Amino acid sequence: MGKSGRSRWRPAIGFVLAATLVATLATTLATAMAGSAVGAPPPRPSGELRLYVLDCGVLLYNSPLRFGYKPGEVSPSNLANSCYLIDDPGKGTLLWDTGVVPDSAWTPGGWPPKKEYAEATAPLKDQLAAIGYRPEDVTYVAVSHMHWDHVANLYQFARSTWLASPYTRDHLLSDEKGDKIEPSMFTPLRTAKIVVTPDDHDYDVFGDGKVIRVPTPGHTPDHGVLVVKLKNHKPVILSGDLYHFRRDVALNTMMRGDDAPVLTRTREKVAALARQLGAEIWVGHDWNDFAAQKKAPAYYD
Repeated sequence: MGKSGRSRWRPAIGFVLAATLVATLATTLATAMAGSAVGAPPPRPSGELRLYVLDCGVLLYNSPLRFGYKPGEVSPSNLANSCYLIDDPGKGTLLWDTGVVPDSAWTPGGWPPKKEYAEATAPLKDQLAAIGYRPEDVTYVAVSHMHWDHVANLYQFARSTWLASPYTRDHLLSDEKGDKIEPSMFTPLRTAKIVVTPDDHDYDVFGDGKVIRVPTPGHTPDHGVLVVKLKNHKPVILSGDLYHFRRDVALNTMMRGDDAPVLTRTREKVAALARQLGAEIWVGHDWNDFAAQKKAPAYYD
């Protein structure tokens, strides 16, 4: 996401808080059920690759105008914020996107923390623990692009190999303050192992053709989507900010500030790829799309 004001959609606050309490209780229950798995090496899945959907917060908007829609044309106008953990048995794990509010903002027994017009729903670290993973168990970490709502918890994965385009790396490790991000957020990554992913061709994360990063500029120069090939489910394309609402896929609607000619060509490329693979395009910011998906500890395989 790019720049925006501090306004919030006031009528939605009660709904968001209620949803937050439910999510927090669910995470607590799942953590308890995980038992001894928390704090211990995770049980690696045997068999097929697994894709876990994680809840990384909500972006509260009172109007969809900046996304090219009139009030009432999309509902709700709030945006979900998705993160994903992928476990490829025998190959490793990948965390794709890391959320909008850092886990460090949570206080014991406190209300879900906020940052600007974003609100956390459950700590990312707790969600990982509930399915048996610690940050140090994550082999690779990557973000779809360098905007603030995707990078908040990168600091927790300094022991992982960071897969980053040159643009992402250079902007996040810069000493200059970015939009809603501070250089200190990424200090731990200065000592991390970094694998530079190309901006001009695809990158096979695990080397087995199952998880592929595809460069998709237009929203930002460094934007990429992730193709995940599953055995018991259609392939999925985790689309980051290529789209913000499901309607964007059909209407080619764009948010203010996108590079329209570049993004149009990129979307055409991704649509052709989806047809070729028979893949689903997951719009990670669309509230309704996200609500319909299975959440961890459930998974897609």
